[in-house]
Formats: sequence, C-alpha cells, structure tokens
Amino acid sequence: MTSLLYRWPKSAEFGRVVPKTKFYEHTSLGSTVKDRFVSDVRRIRWAYKLAESTINLQGSGEVPEIQVFEIEAKEDDVAEGVLAAIDKAVRTPIIFEISQGEGGNAAIRMVAAHKQIGTGAPKLGPYFSTDWQLGSGDRLPLPPAIDLTSMYTALLQPLTPVAPRAGENVSEVVGRLTTVRSLEREIAALERKLRNEPQLNRKFELRRTLKTKQAALVDLTSAIDGQTMGNRN
Repeated sequence: MTSLLYRWPKSAEFGRVVPKTKFYEHTSLGSTVKDRFVSDVRRIRWAYKLAESTINLQGSGEVPEIQVFEIEAKEDDVAEGVLAAIDKAVRTPIIFEISQGEGGNAAIRMVAAHKQIGTGAPKLGPYFSTDWQLGSGDRLPLPPAIDLTSMYTALLQPLTPVAPRAGENVSEVVGRLTTVRSLEREIAALERKLRNEPQLNRKFELRRTLKTKQAALVDLTSAIDGQTMGNRN
C-alpha cells in the first residue's frame, strides 16, 4: 500500500471536536456500530475543511468541500463501520486520519472511500487505506489541483490498489476495483472447489472456468498497454 500523509493547509484548519453522540442523532446505527464507537473511538476531531473559502479552489455539485477528520483509536484501530457511519452523516467527501498509540510510538493511517453525492443518501465505495506511518514523520504538500473535484481525485487515487488508466476518473477506478474484488472472491472459491473435486471431467470444467476468470482479472488490473500493474491488496 501507499505510504503518505499530507500537510494540510493552516488556512483550512477547523479544529472542532465532535461528540460521538452527534453521529447517533444523524444516522440510524445498529447496536454493533454503536458498540464500536464506544470500544474503538477515543476522540473525533473535525480537523480541516478544504473549501473555496479556505484554499481558493472552486467546488462543484459533486465535491462542494472536502473534510478531514482525525480519529484517535482507543486500541489498535477503528472499525470500518464507524467510518461509514460518519461518512453517511456528513454529506461532503471525507478524508480520515486514524491514529493509534501515543508519543514517539504514535502511528497514523489515512483512509477514505469515494463518496458520490446525489439527491438521496451519499453513495460510498470501498474504503482504501495507507499503511500505518509514524505520526512524527514528514508530510507531503497537497497534490496540485485546479479545483476541489481534481483535488479529491488526486487525494484518492494513490490509495486505490489498482493503477488508474489514462482518462479514467475515480468513479471508474472504484467500479473497476469493485469488479476486481468480486472476481478475486470467485477465483478463490473455484480454487477451493478444484482442490476438493474428485471427478476428472468436473475438474477440467472448473479449470476452464478458473482460467477465464483469471484472464479477466489480469485484464482489469492491467494498464492500457497490457503491462500488469497487479492488485496490491
């Protein structure tokens, strides 16, 4: 996975601690997710607001603003269901920074899901993450962008475990990755069946299907010129 953390602009600092109960009020949460808020989360901080008024990049209906939320984990990590609950409660796209540990041992990972905003509830793609990194390490400047939509794309693309193709937007990359993950599950199931199948003719049939699925996976995880980029899950 990619190792990176960004140096968020001082002008965009928001710095507001958000009580966990706020997300109970704005989202219908099951008991499991509520329990995870209690067991996993020490503190939620709405740290930065990337907007035209703060970083002078124009927003759009798709990406009016980008929020940065810092979440301190009580133990090792924060469940994905907690992130999804926060994402659903806040209509604009969010970049999460999850921290664990304290002092010199503190580590941070950046996490995000592609969020599509429409007339109804926001639609979330799969979550992508960096590796854990030292919180005291150097941070990168924000990637160059002409507006908030291109900034959002630039922030998400390094997190995705398949390389973007020329002219591909983030939605298309996420759609391709969703298909990749589905194919990987199908291939794993076929491999298990093949190992356990006693009938020779059935083995041949399973092997043909497996090769077809594997070829489709290579195509989806390859660049346009046919050089396999690989799935870095």
